[in-house]
Amino acid sequence: MDFSFGCALAYRLQAPTPFVFNIEAAGCGGQDVRDEKLALTPDVPVERWTMPESGNRYLRAVAGPGEFRVGYTGVASLRPRLEDPGAVGEVPPGELPFEVYTHLYPSRYCQSDRLERFARRTFGGAPPGHGRVGAVCNWIREHVDYAAGTSDASTSALDTMVQRAGVCRDFVHLAVALCRALGIPARYVSAYAWRLDPADFHAAMEVWLQGPEGGAWYMHDPTRMSAPEGVVRIGVGRDASEVAFASPFSAFEADPPRVWIAGPEGADAPSTTRAVRYGG
Repeated sequence: MDFSFGCALAYRLQAPTPFVFNIEAAGCGGQDVRDEKLALTPDVPVERWTMPESGNRYLRAVAGPGEFRVGYTGVASLRPRLEDPGAVGEVPPGELPFEVYTHLYPSRYCQSDRLERFARRTFGGAPPGHGRVGAVCNWIREHVDYAAGTSDASTSALDTMVQRAGVCRDFVHLAVALCRALGIPARYVSAYAWRLDPADFHAAMEVWLQGPEGGAWYMHDPTRMSAPEGVVRIGVGRDASEVAFASPFSAFEADPPRVWIAGPEGADAPSTTRAVRYGG
């Protein structure tokens, strides 16, 4: 399926300001990106770097003083693999690939070590694998209110557990922390998300599970607001601190970002209930 997407960012800067952006769709399994356009106003030089392990694409620019605008558009062909959720199980910690262990440990916003007792008591009896992850996401959707303005950039999974309110970032941090507490590697995904209304930079989650063809990262959206088979990935990391869409290193003022994504014409059927993965 093909998806067109993009964003527009606007800043007012008092002094020359270095920026690091992570807004370009990643080059990763099951996702081919083409027809990209990046426009900076004023047109300042750009440095680029792609993280080898994840395909995350970062760009750095120094702009200001004055107004600074960034526009990005692209088209992605997604090839999600849809599988029977009942056939997707868990991988024992002693058999996990070394490269996924970093997503099993606590991180800045996902204090899995502080939530292990709750996670085991609440989800220990759920069907292992995709079913257990689904139970985690269902619990969050039922017990945490989606409410803008109830959290900020310092809110962690523990904070969300107490406040029982947040936005997509908070839902994902809590889901990631609970999955890690259950021994399931989980990572944060920043994305352009199909069927999200209104469109915005969105947060989702991938968990490492054992499918019919071996271990792989499977997509979940704890908010249940987007379609897992229509997630155009921008970046993956241990939590949101590693995949911020913009990191300015000086004082700035900014307009709210404008984000959009359009999916295949006529694709108005309900989102899939099958397990979704985009590669190994």
